[in-house]
Amino acid sequence: MAYETALASLFQPEGRLDPYPAYDVIRAHSPALQALDDQWFVTTYDLVNRMMRDPGLRVADPGDYDRAWPGWRDNRGVAPVVLSMLQANPPDHSRVRRAAAATFTARRIAAMREVIAAQVTDLIAEMPAETDFIDAFAYPLPIAVICALLGIPESERRWFRQRATDLTVVLEPVSTEEEMRRADKAGRELEAYFTGLIADRRHTPRDDLTSALVAAHDGAEVLTGEELLANLVLLLVAGFETTTNLLGTGLVILLEHPEQADRLRSDAELAPAFVEEILRYDSPVQLTRRYTTAPVDLGPGRRAEPGAWLTMLLGSANRDPARYPDPHRFDPDRPNIQPVSFGGGAHYCLGAPLARLEAQVAFPLLLTRLPRLAVAGEPVRRDRLVLRGYAHLPVTTGA
Repeated sequence: MAYETALASLFQPEGRLDPYPAYDVIRAHSPALQALDDQWFVTTYDLVNRMMRDPGLRVADPGDYDRAWPGWRDNRGVAPVVLSMLQANPPDHSRVRRAAAATFTARRIAAMREVIAAQVTDLIAEMPAETDFIDAFAYPLPIAVICALLGIPESERRWFRQRATDLTVVLEPVSTEEEMRRADKAGRELEAYFTGLIADRRHTPRDDLTSALVAAHDGAEVLTGEELLANLVLLLVAGFETTTNLLGTGLVILLEHPEQADRLRSDAELAPAFVEEILRYDSPVQLTRRYTTAPVDLGPGRRAEPGAWLTMLLGSANRDPARYPDPHRFDPDRPNIQPVSFGGGAHYCLGAPLARLEAQVAFPLLLTRLPRLAVAGEPVRRDRLVLRGYAHLPVTTGA
């Protein structure tokens, strides 16, 4: 197919179902090409990796949204995302990121390993003989983990799933009016919940991430009240959606490669390499966008002028044969696997270590505790371009 047709297919349900053939065509045409209202699409590993670390590139921040969509604050699904560190540029991004990183520490994440293992063990024990893996495991695990970090009571965790799912549509380049209406409703309900949680932790601090962020706001006033609320919503949503996708996609990949599943079942120490290859092979996040503040060199004969939009095709970069020979083969033994699935540079995903840890703990336990686990029907993909994963994954445990 011509590269124009391949690119257009990514914005259609059929193309989103399996974008990798289109990526191959687009990448073979050029490392960066200009199309669709003159925005740039960046396709290769080296160029995507460099662009995400280029300090001359920025994300669309509240000021940009004010100019392009003056009423964006009225949609409370959009507002917390735009007001969070996800859509902030320096100096605000640097300030908010430092505050969040100071609380979302490597030590705090490492301390979650036993909590994650206990949650995985419980979910496996409760899994019916025939079930939807997304409903029974891939959603409940990351929700339980991020809620435990934030200090949200177990009895209230189920309430968060639908609201967080409804809100993530605002991260997609294409959405319907009904989806945006649901995002607005979900955002209002989440903001109301976290407003109450902030008030509770201000009165009675605990050893959780919410209390730490409240202290960062109240102590040195590093965060504004609006930023505190927005970033708590972001941590909840980002803390489970990509991990759910990683768990569902990873299980399908492992079950499609039984010889590799046997290796991981026999040696849990292989889990980090397996998780990195899963992230490379089918990234839970497929693209990210930046715009230029100065001319940017995109290779011979290609230059993005100031104000140009760059869409980094992360899924294409992870399957770039120049970086990963035989890229469509799942191979956890590849040397130096460094997928760009969690972004890079100043906006590298703060929760990436937690998502990796959940997957590293979950997959060996699933394979050893449920050795006859198998896909029991046709998996159903979510119709999303940015966040790639399964809506339904029927399995049988063989119990």
